[in-house]
Amino acid sequence: MPLPKIVTPTYELELPSSGQTIKYRPFLVKEEKVLVLAMESEDTKQITNAIKAVLKSCVQTKGVKVETLPTFDIEYLFLNIRGKSVGETLEVNIICPDDGETTVPVDIDLDLIQVEKSDDHSNKIKLDSNLMMEMKYPSLDQFIKNNFDFKEENQMDQSFALIATCIDKIYSEEEVWATADCTKKEVNEFLESMNSSQFKEIEKFFETMPKLQHTVHVTNPKTKVKSEVLLEGLASFFV
Repeated sequence: MPLPKIVTPTYELELPSSGQTIKYRPFLVKEEKVLVLAMESEDTKQITNAIKAVLKSCVQTKGVKVETLPTFDIEYLFLNIRGKSVGETLEVNIICPDDGETTVPVDIDLDLIQVEKSDDHSNKIKLDSNLMMEMKYPSLDQFIKNNFDFKEENQMDQSFALIATCIDKIYSEEEVWATADCTKKEVNEFLESMNSSQFKEIEKFFETMPKLQHTVHVTNPKTKVKSEVLLEGLASFFV
């Protein structure tokens, strides 16, 4: 006599970038094993493949391309799937800001962690009186590189690589240059030809980009000093 089938529940959430409602299910034990083994390997390619496979399996709505979702959608989705799979309270060790060394465990309700959006955020950047640039958000691959890349690389090279992959197009009133039709060298040379104020506008795009945020309050048990700590991005909530 065959064993009974376990019914897996499904849940809904709104993607922060588009407001689209999607259905998802929790991790299964076999998928959690794949994730744990990938994390333990510290192999970025293995982690990338594992997260892609698990997210694709857990998202039940047809037509949702996980690879093309913005980073903050991926973070929010991953956080919610993890909450429904493992538990909706997460213990995070916070370093007290007043001495920079004492750690305090804090329980966080995952439902309270939201994607915060800045009012002055825009994906369109004015370079001069003629040229404009349109940015796109980092993808799943970049999300994994930011959170789970164990290789030490030059920070400037990493920043340039990130910016180059996030330029969608450059345009004027007469012409449009899509970066998909350009070489990596051409995009890098274009970036290097900018002045400081133009480059700061690109930095502003990343600084004000929607991100997971949550403020926690901690009291240092040694000094009794109370502090507020802002957690940002998925890496702040998971190791």
